[in-house]
Amino acid sequence: MELKPIAERFVLHWGEMGSRWGVNRTVAQIHALLYLAGRPMDAEEITSTLGVARSNVSNSLKELQSWNLVRIIHLKGDRRDHFETSTDVWELFKLIVAGRRQREIDPTVVALRECLDNPVIEEEHEGTRQRIEETLKFIEIMGTLADEMLRLKPETLMKTLGVSARISQVVRRKP
Repeated sequence: MELKPIAERFVLHWGEMGSRWGVNRTVAQIHALLYLAGRPMDAEEITSTLGVARSNVSNSLKELQSWNLVRIIHLKGDRRDHFETSTDVWELFKLIVAGRRQREIDPTVVALRECLDNPVIEEEHEGTRQRIEETLKFIEIMGTLADEMLRLKPETLMKTLGVSARISQVVRRKP
């Protein structure tokens, strides 16, 4: 597959953004390519389209599968594995939020609670307990927000975000 200029720009930009979000550049580029293609692609086609090493493609596909962002598809008459992603941006958003909650929010809550439950916290500098408690409260609120985003239908979430944005604008205008 040869990428046309706009598709190439999207894929390259998505790779740059991925690296800023803590995701390997090639992982993000492969996801962007599959998203734009809107059809299953095998690893060789991905390799030749992006011009990256086959081993890098294999490792990146495994990473995307671990996030449930890519699934393996088998096509009739073809023994190779093909890979596809959803073309529904809201489904992708929810998968990413769920993955981040599982990988980042939940372990942080556990670690902060362990810190607070540890008796030696009393030996820490003044204010340490308070700041850890404030951080835990914040992380728990973010987890609740993530849960709400995962629970809502896309149209309801869009309406909710729209109302929140309008309320925020009104509040900022008040003296």
